[in-house]
Amino acid sequence: MTDVKAMTSNRPYLIRAMYEWINDNGMTPHLVVDSAHPDLRVPRQAVRDGKVVLNIAPRAVAGFDVGEAYVSFHARFSGVSQEVFVPLAAVQAIYALESGQGMMLPEDNANTRSVGAAATPSPEDVPPPRKGPSLRVVK
Repeated sequence: MTDVKAMTSNRPYLIRAMYEWINDNGMTPHLVVDSAHPDLRVPRQAVRDGKVVLNIAPRAVAGFDVGEAYVSFHARFSGVSQEVFVPLAAVQAIYALESGQGMMLPEDNANTRSVGAAATPSPEDVPPPRKGPSLRVVK
């Protein structure tokens, strides 16, 4: 019998795919996040009933990145730009605001990770978000 290795989490792949699909259809992607996760970094005023709903449309955020264990970006809350750090284990769903179509994610099961897979990094370990495209005049 062959020895089968445990697979890494499929959460980052599902979130990226749904994000792209929602954007390609001209709709507004939103994440539903469990606010109880200890590594979650969002303004407290964004928390409602133990959850945070985040607009992650390209026009609403800067430096959007889905890593192996987190989603990070900059967004404005009450007119002030703030860094947002969401561990993938805290993401409960991604959906399109206009249609409600999307995906509920199953609980993140630590057993789905292979030995040596990365744990949720702290916000300090995450590289800064990439800046948007810029143009430069070359003579």
